Amino acid sequence: MKYIKYREAKEHGTFEFPMEFYHVGPAHPRYEMSYHWHIEYEIIRILKGEFLMTIGEEEFTAKAGDIIFIKGGLLHGGIPKNCLYECIVFNLDSLMTATPAGERLLKKVSSDSIDINNHLSPAGKELSRITDRMFGHMKTRAEGHELTVIGAFYEFFGYILEHGWYREAQSISAKDGLRIEHLKNVIATIEDHYDECITLDDLARAAGMNSKYFCRYFREMTHRTPIDYLNYYRIEQACFKLATSNDSVSEIGMSCGFNDESYFIKTFKKYKGVTPKKYLSTPLTN
Repeated sequence: MKYIKYREAKEHGTFEFPMEFYHVGPAHPRYEMSYHWHIEYEIIRILKGEFLMTIGEEEFTAKAGDIIFIKGGLLHGGIPKNCLYECIVFNLDSLMTATPAGERLLKKVSSDSIDINNHLSPAGKELSRITDRMFGHMKTRAEGHELTVIGAFYEFFGYILEHGWYREAQSISAKDGLRIEHLKNVIATIEDHYDECITLDDLARAAGMNSKYFCRYFREMTHRTPIDYLNYYRIEQACFKLATSNDSVSEIGMSCGFNDESYFIKTFKKYKGVTPKKYLSTPLTN
């Protein structure tokens, strides 16, 4: 997969321990997972409800108890439904330095020779036990948790390789690769310019298509129209700003590309079911 400009810029974890844990429920400002990618790998476990996940052009519904594995560099996004889920985003290279055997096997994981199954369902008792320990220690962060987490990661990958929860990698056709690259370009345009006036023609140009074909293509890839996705993304950014800044509702609406406060409130309620002020008063608990 070609790595182009758009990717999540956030650093995950620290230099010494490049892993980060996220616990996400309906009140979280990033509850819905907008399309993005990062060079790090990611493991998601579904604790409650359902999660409609798209990775590249693969789509599936994960349910409570399922585990999702995302290889670095893959475009992905998802729509949760009454869902509670947790994620660990990690740098695979950081696990390769402990032993020559570990490095050899993890290089197999990071190479283009095999693809670990994206949807690990049903996870099974042993794999669930491994991930319970991995996520539990990332969450509590007790003294020495780093060693326990790293050990759990080795167990995780060892279990995957031992039980064959992977497939021989199939090369992506030039056509499919180009379709995903076009989508990455569009997502990059939305990411960089959501606070400005963006037209359908602007997005179509980013994909290198005419507007009519682009609308059909974008809906096939995301199940949303381009403008619907743009407004959805703007509201997701507004939620984050509401939760992390002291700006007024009007200022946040303007900063997210809405020139009219009443339209911003109406659009916000369409996607979140509540007004921005009501959202602000909702405790961020799950």
